[in-house]
Amino acid sequence: MRTRVITAIVALAIFLPVVFAGGIWIQIMAAALAVIATSEIALMRRTLLVDFGAILAMLGAAIMTLPPEFMKSIDTPVIMHRSTMLYIFVLLMLVHTVLAKNKFNFDDAGVFTLAMMYIGLGFHMFVQARFAGLGALFFVLLIVWTTDSGAYMIGRKFGKHKLAPAISPNKTWEGSIGGTVVAVIVAAVYALFVPLEYNWWIMLVIALILSVSGQLGDLIESALKRFYKVKDSGNILPGHGGILDRFDSMLIAFPVFYLLGGMG
Repeated sequence: MRTRVITAIVALAIFLPVVFAGGIWIQIMAAALAVIATSEIALMRRTLLVDFGAILAMLGAAIMTLPPEFMKSIDTPVIMHRSTMLYIFVLLMLVHTVLAKNKFNFDDAGVFTLAMMYIGLGFHMFVQARFAGLGALFFVLLIVWTTDSGAYMIGRKFGKHKLAPAISPNKTWEGSIGGTVVAVIVAAVYALFVPLEYNWWIMLVIALILSVSGQLGDLIESALKRFYKVKDSGNILPGHGGILDRFDSMLIAFPVFYLLGGMG
């Protein structure tokens, strides 16, 4: 527990100043986190990080975090646009399956392509939320954090009915519902004082959807770890696991917030 607390304090001491600073700093942080998270998937698959496919996936995830305006601002040709580069990376991975004589195969290419999009675009939406304003960013962060804390505390005290025993044996319906209720209450108070994209009632509905989405993000990563038979996605954060372990809910919640129009 002491290790978890120390790690959390140090992580927040780095994370929060960067979030408040915004701009290029949050972009750099998002790209770095995307690279590390993608490397965790590679390591779970027992793929060397120096493998050409893993390198492409990590680089692709970093590029996916960039805002559309970035490529336009440096007047790049069409071939350097983000979506085009993603397709080039996919083509290179497919060529790699031939050159590697199927030691890197079609399944590997598929997993790494999905990882680029899942992780890269998830962190991209995190950055876009910051560009939309601190109010929007912290609305999502508070929902994710309070859902997680509420689900843990309520589930531990009242949890009896398993939510997804084959994926995450410790999660319960009581904890899940309780965490969502806590998150919506916190969001209701937050939305009273912080200007957001929609009126108070609509933001409560969005808070409910984001809370459920964040929990789905948690379960998605749990399913990933269960498939690869690992306890944590990595060990970069002592007592907390890897970057995917800490950002799994956000990687789904922020894109859903964007789709709901919460970023303007």
